[in-house]
Amino acid sequence: MKTLRFAIPVITLLLGASTALFALDAQTSFATLKSLAGTWQGKASDGHSVQVSYRVTANGSALMSEIQGMHDDMITMFHLDGDRLLLTHYCAAGNQPRMVATASPDGKVITFDFLDATNLSTPQTGHMHRVVLTMIDPDHHTEEWDFVSQGKEMKAMFDLQREK
Repeated sequence: MKTLRFAIPVITLLLGASTALFALDAQTSFATLKSLAGTWQGKASDGHSVQVSYRVTANGSALMSEIQGMHDDMITMFHLDGDRLLLTHYCAAGNQPRMVATASPDGKVITFDFLDATNLSTPQTGHMHRVVLTMIDPDHHTEEWDFVSQGKEMKAMFDLQREK
């Protein structure tokens, strides 16, 4: 019984610490993303030129990304939700996938994985499913966008340099 009385506070402390760590990771990742504010030029994996602009908005509580140069322009909004970092992608496919972030231990890679979506009639309907942002240095990053349709995955990679 003594062991149980000791174990419960320890478990509670550990759970609280891990929740605080996740919140810190989300805040750190969001700060990293906000450092992308500005205009970025580069090439998509298909060779087309692409421009991505990032703008901090809503009193610093959201980051808007606009991708131009693809078939249709697309908007992505990033924001914190408690101890999670989320994105909502307003896609040319007409749906709005939401994804939740995880960060690499060094914080240089932020991966967003599918959480849910609005206007997605079935899971087989084409939608963005994953986004991976890799920070190479303050003026260079890559974005990998994974689109899934009918169980097939298509990837687009953007190699972007900050416009000065």
